[in-house]
Amino acid sequence: MTLLSATLLLFLVMDPIGNVPVFISTIGHYDKRKQQKIIIRESLIALAVLIFFLFAGRAFLSIFQLSEPALSIAGGIILFIIALKLIFQSSESIFDRRNEGGEPLVVPLAIPYIAGPSAIATVMLLSSREPSRWLEWLIAVTIAGVASGLILLMSGTLSKLLGNKGLSAVERLVGLLLTAVAIQMLLQGIRQFVKSM
Repeated sequence: MTLLSATLLLFLVMDPIGNVPVFISTIGHYDKRKQQKIIIRESLIALAVLIFFLFAGRAFLSIFQLSEPALSIAGGIILFIIALKLIFQSSESIFDRRNEGGEPLVVPLAIPYIAGPSAIATVMLLSSREPSRWLEWLIAVTIAGVASGLILLMSGTLSKLLGNKGLSAVERLVGLLLTAVAIQMLLQGIRQFVKSM
């Protein structure tokens, strides 16, 4: 996997366009400056979590005695379920979850919406397959995280420009792309498992 393909994969998995309705629903009642502060903070937390798993991923695999094929298959299944939800459910049913009890911190915006299970599994797979390329994977995670954060900062503008139907269409397109990526991860995991037998 190249740096570009890793960056694009992580960007798609983070799904910032699909997360626009979540952020609007959760922090839309705050003033614009407060919204920006929350988005930047949650994006940085999510990025820190992904970088942590990028470097600690191999240790986690070792501690829990998880093989790379198992992680690949599990990541593929999780990603496939997320992709199906993006394609077949309405944006309201997925994203209209208003925050209760004050300003959101870490949950649910940073985790699981930005740094979700599929994003964590992806960075762990990258680091376990080719650990010597850690700098490239770090660059990919950083670029994808920054790009995701920038899109979320423009969530109000994007929502006005695209409207609910436009956001839903983009969300479904991302879902279709993620379906192909999920199947590829699943097949790769199965192939690796068969070879190791």
